Amino acid sequence: MNSNVTIFDHPLITHKISLLRDEKTSSKEFRELVEEVAMLMAYEVFRDLPLKEIEVKTPLTVAKTKVLACQDVAVVPILRAGLGMTNGILALFPTAKVGHIGLYRDHETLEPKEYYCKLPEDIANRKVILLDPMLATGGSAIAAVNFLKQKNCKDIKFMCMIAAPEGIEAFTKAHPDIPVYCASKDEKLNEIGYIVPGLGDAGDRIFGTK
Repeated sequence: MNSNVTIFDHPLITHKISLLRDEKTSSKEFRELVEEVAMLMAYEVFRDLPLKEIEVKTPLTVAKTKVLACQDVAVVPILRAGLGMTNGILALFPTAKVGHIGLYRDHETLEPKEYYCKLPEDIANRKVILLDPMLATGGSAIAAVNFLKQKNCKDIKFMCMIAAPEGIEAFTKAHPDIPVYCASKDEKLNEIGYIVPGLGDAGDRIFGTK
């Protein structure tokens, strides 16, 4: 496994991913679980945020303690399924700015197609967390990172919930400098580019469109 790829093994994340896989899980429950998994993963993704020392007056005395030294984070979901992870991140980091990259996968060529992009004006100076629940062929995530790099973003991390080995290999080959955080590495892609065992189409299940 590439040293820049983190596969989570926390029991709470594993449990929630199992519930996401279940075809009987409703859209409401699915949305809530996606947010919860994203929030749990964010603890590790934000591990390297810098701190600064301050003094705080407690009810008893003055304490030297630490707070975040930076607030320059941008959360960028890949539309539309990445939206499902966004609130989980914002619950932990409510001051983050949010951008959107609209990509969809052509079901015949499996290639990503861009249809929308709106990013914070100062995106190049921010720590960017790119979100997409599924890393299948890797095409959409690779294209999104290409676009962010064209905007001069230099500090990018990619978060997904389910990844296929093919997607991890393609992404890390295209962007070996970008850390990948994944809740589960699955078995393979099937003949139509879906992750197996996977959880189906994350966007459809989040928004109840299928």
